[in-house]
Amino acid sequence: MEILKNHSLKSFNTFGIDAKAREFTIVEQIDPLIDLIGRTSKNDFFILGGGSNILLTNDIEKLVIQLNLKGISIIEKSEDFVLVEAMAGEVWHEFVQFTLKNNFGGLENLSLIPGNVGTSPMQNIGAYGIEIKDFFYSCKALNIETLKIETFYNADCKFGYRESVFKNELKGKYIILSVQFKLTKENHNLHIDYGAIKQELEKMQISNPTIQDVSKAVIRIRESKLPNPKEIGNSGSFFKNPVITKKEFNVLLEKNPNMPHYVVSENEIKIPAGWLIEQAGFKGERFGDAGVHKNQALVLVNYGNATGAEILAVAHQIQAKVDELYNIKIVPEVNII
Repeated sequence: MEILKNHSLKSFNTFGIDAKAREFTIVEQIDPLIDLIGRTSKNDFFILGGGSNILLTNDIEKLVIQLNLKGISIIEKSEDFVLVEAMAGEVWHEFVQFTLKNNFGGLENLSLIPGNVGTSPMQNIGAYGIEIKDFFYSCKALNIETLKIETFYNADCKFGYRESVFKNELKGKYIILSVQFKLTKENHNLHIDYGAIKQELEKMQISNPTIQDVSKAVIRIRESKLPNPKEIGNSGSFFKNPVITKKEFNVLLEKNPNMPHYVVSENEIKIPAGWLIEQAGFKGERFGDAGVHKNQALVLVNYGNATGAEILAVAHQIQAKVDELYNIKIVPEVNII
């Protein structure tokens, strides 16, 4: 495998930040990965997936390993369910399209989410009322300390809202190699009541949607709101939607009767971060080459040559203003490197 020196990561992160890696290599097989990790100090390498959920604010003074493990396998079938395994380097949207082509249900609401399969459980990615945890069965991960491959089942991962054990207590201790999903073969349970899916299906003149129809509706919605990273640098939703107490929400509702919200539990309410950012006056604003997208305030963008530090500065401005106006602290969904 070739190890490149002082290598630009601009084409390896969807923000298009021109940060440099001290060293860079692409790994396509598990055995060479284990060998490389075994020969490298555990504090001296950085694992890079699809680069879709990171903001590079500095050069990475380490060996950057891009994980490009490929392959999709059907592990087990029953009358109602199928167990499908995808390697970490598979592009997430392409994997979702594979499941739909085979009429496997569950992931259709997660169509067009950027990134690779390997990072999906780390973030517990989600959209339109569905999260990875709803269909995640297990993953295989390399223990960096022991160089042994271990299996984590759903309960082991401690999934939360854009959270998992891999983002918290096990952060930096494992490398996810593959993920297995338990999907339906028939009698699919469609989730079309969240967001604008139902309205989009009506526009498409579809009254009895299939999982493929739901995917197409989600893609149409996302394409209308979110910029293509190949055209303008971004990492999708930059902030998590904040969850506040019902008491806090009731206070805000008196001053903001049209505030959109979703009930999370008896005492928890989720507020769309995009709405808060738009109300704070940032939608469509530009600060040099860093800015906020004109169609979706939740998306920070790189118009060309912004640095990660410049985009982060915009994020800090947004956080401060939202806190000032609503006494709500919004936190990044994106990993700041």
